[in-house]
Amino acid sequence: MNPAERLIRSAKREPDAVALMQGERVVADYATFANRAAAIGGALKAQYGIKPNDRVALFMTNCTAYLEVLYGVWFAGAVVVPINAKLHAREAAWIIEDSGAAIVFVTAAVAAGFEAEKPNNVRAVILTGSEDYDALYQGAPLLAPSLTKDDDPIWLFYTSGTTGKPKGVILTSANLQAMTMAYLSDVDDVSSDDAILYAAPMSHGAGIYNFMHVLRGARHVVPDSAGFNPAEILEIAPRLGNVSMFAAPTMVRRLVDRAAAEAANGEGIKTIIYGGGPMYVADIEEAVNVMGPRFVQIYGQGECPMAITVLSRAQVADRTHPDWRRRLGSVGVAQSCVKVRIADEFGAERPAGEIGEILVQGTPVMAGYWHNQAATKSAVRDGWLWTGDMGVMDADGFLTLHDRSKDVIISGGSNIYPREVEETLLTHPGVYEVAVVGRPHADWGEEVIAFIVPEAGAELSEAELDEHCLQEIARFKRPKAYRIIPELPKNNYGKVLKTALRGLLNKEK
Repeated sequence: MNPAERLIRSAKREPDAVALMQGERVVADYATFANRAAAIGGALKAQYGIKPNDRVALFMTNCTAYLEVLYGVWFAGAVVVPINAKLHAREAAWIIEDSGAAIVFVTAAVAAGFEAEKPNNVRAVILTGSEDYDALYQGAPLLAPSLTKDDDPIWLFYTSGTTGKPKGVILTSANLQAMTMAYLSDVDDVSSDDAILYAAPMSHGAGIYNFMHVLRGARHVVPDSAGFNPAEILEIAPRLGNVSMFAAPTMVRRLVDRAAAEAANGEGIKTIIYGGGPMYVADIEEAVNVMGPRFVQIYGQGECPMAITVLSRAQVADRTHPDWRRRLGSVGVAQSCVKVRIADEFGAERPAGEIGEILVQGTPVMAGYWHNQAATKSAVRDGWLWTGDMGVMDADGFLTLHDRSKDVIISGGSNIYPREVEETLLTHPGVYEVAVVGRPHADWGEEVIAFIVPEAGAELSEAELDEHCLQEIARFKRPKAYRIIPELPKNNYGKVLKTALRGLLNKEK
């Protein structure tokens, strides 16, 4: 089914309902939103020769036009290639060339840099807010979206590529429809009174959450900053009301810190869905203490977007269950659209309580990697997606992540999972953030090194940190060295770049 069909339905049901907002300013109601998307789709076909299954890239900062273009592309039956606006123009150009995108939509912040890197396959670059963009509105709107079958690709998402060139993940109409329905079933309900706030990049998880909000005719709000500003969110949320948003754990931490500093409780915020990296128990405990039961955790990957497991609002806030703390450290249970199991390297299922690789099967799992059969065969075997993440599932079905398989530290023949060490160090009152990596060792294979960002004003010593670890975890797991640094290196999505930390260690040699 073409996603534009759902936009049309919402526009017919409530044409005057507020659809797109820039801050607190209304940009379009649902009738206008649908008409603009239909006109963009018509212009893409008539003026630019876009055909079904052609690729159209969006190299755009967050803006309301993002949604107009998304649905315009789908009206035309084409495939969206979303690109994070924080990437270098050369990185974006590589993705656009690899995807074969014929048309690229850009915003002013990236336009100049991209022009010099534009690959030869691009027929036109359309700048939002320009005369060329405004002219799209004037064309004859398509009377109906192009026919889209369930197995047709609609979203070509490129992985972050921290270990090499990114791979294009092919997501079909059925993939994203299953994710949408699982959200409404397992994550949170959505009503027409709700507002989704796009504070994280719309090219990724935040933008993918447009589907269920279009389906229910909710408001779509791009903050005036066009990004993540904790003070702005806490200020605007009470006036908007019923705000939902997706946030990486590092964003949640910053928002909670700001709320605590302002003695705010998150008024106006209905739900914060967090995922995309490790959320430590100490951090989410504090988040609930400061802002109340507003948090839901999801676990997903680009290859199975936002749809592997969920830890519900009630489970995140629960402090009565005998195992509440252990469950709070988990990523919850399988969402209703997938099966999840833990396997050894041969695919045999591990018993409850034993660590192995996380495998996922279900409708949200990608169709494959773009023009990369070898990678597809490696990642999807017998219908199961091998995630590359290590985890353990308890007898009740709660999944706890340990680390990416490549991040596991093997020292003296024993596996050491960095997250366990990180969780331990975060319980020290002077530790604000931490990341643990392995360093090659001639005798032991690897040894544990911890990078620590201290709390403001805190003075930490290695002896103090070592004693703290010795009180909490086995001696062989404790770091052999501690590096105090002002901040952890992170990518554009807030994930800690452990490859960069290993690079720092290599420079010490």
